[in-house]
Amino acid sequence: MVSDAIIEPAESLEDRSPLLPDRHPTGDLFVCDVFDAAFKGDTASMEHPIFSLSTKPDHRKRHYEHDGKFIEISPSADGLATVHDRDILIYCISQLMLASNRGEAIQQTVRLKAYDLLKATNRMTSGPGYEGLKAALKRLGGTRINTNITTADVEQWDEFGIIERSRIVRETRDGRMQEVEIKLSDWVFNAIRAREVLTLNRDYFRLRKPLERRLYEIARKHCGQSARWNIRLETLQKKTGSNSTQKEFRRLVQNIVQANAGHDHFPDYQIFLEEDLVTFRPKAGFSNRFLPNADDGGFDAQAIRLPSDIHEVVRREAKGYDLYMLETNWREMLTKKQSKPANPVGSFRAYVRWYVKEHGPAR
Repeated sequence: MVSDAIIEPAESLEDRSPLLPDRHPTGDLFVCDVFDAAFKGDTASMEHPIFSLSTKPDHRKRHYEHDGKFIEISPSADGLATVHDRDILIYCISQLMLASNRGEAIQQTVRLKAYDLLKATNRMTSGPGYEGLKAALKRLGGTRINTNITTADVEQWDEFGIIERSRIVRETRDGRMQEVEIKLSDWVFNAIRAREVLTLNRDYFRLRKPLERRLYEIARKHCGQSARWNIRLETLQKKTGSNSTQKEFRRLVQNIVQANAGHDHFPDYQIFLEEDLVTFRPKAGFSNRFLPNADDGGFDAQAIRLPSDIHEVVRREAKGYDLYMLETNWREMLTKKQSKPANPVGSFRAYVRWYVKEHGPAR
């Protein structure tokens, strides 16, 4: 059994910074478009545990279900694609969104310079960096997915890879990649065309621990610019894909909370753990950097502010359902429809009543 607890040992705050060093400061001006593109992640893989938290070969076949959605992830002989392998996907999505925002036609096959990708994602550009990139491409192509989670309202029934294929277009005499061609899966490309993406902080690539990266993705997807977002520890563990025991997962999250209290390193959000509840709150200035606009796909319902006591107000109407789940579903519905309600409280209450009517009281 592969456990993320093994590869994420507790560290004292004095040992080292929780962030990796900034290996390639943007002031170097080494390429024109690499840092022009705001980094983007597709919302489906931000919300659901597609990528392994392990940095060692993970050969577990995983099945995840939540709120009627399921995903099965099968590894290849090289193991499951990891959270760090996801950097490649983020880079491809970011470049395509940049081109789309400029009015250019985009295609499912992306050609890129390996050197640019390594620099943009804060990786080493020495030999091991290129070898790591090759290994990541193999895992991304070899990891197979079966799911009913839709992108752009399209449900893909066949099993597919995160990327369909990759090939080295040009290589130097010493074996280093110069150009790489990557064909994204229909599932990912549909999300890009539908603009089902969110902007990520550049410091995402400086987070050392895979679990920290997953926590940031989940916070960015569910908390957004809301005043706060709470999630039960058990549900959070399920969303991260952690294979640790519940006791160990609590310790790992607590370590991150304590490290952030000392270093304030976690991008965009403060994170708190009290008993079995994890709370995320946007940091000061966050909304100024991530205002909903065409670059993020238009109106983003995460920016809607509800009263702090809204859950108490509608609790009786919810008939036992998890109100955090209902609020998340409501915001996702509004974002999908690009519909900004004039009366957010009334809209949320109407959604709660509709959900209970459709599904019956919670059991």
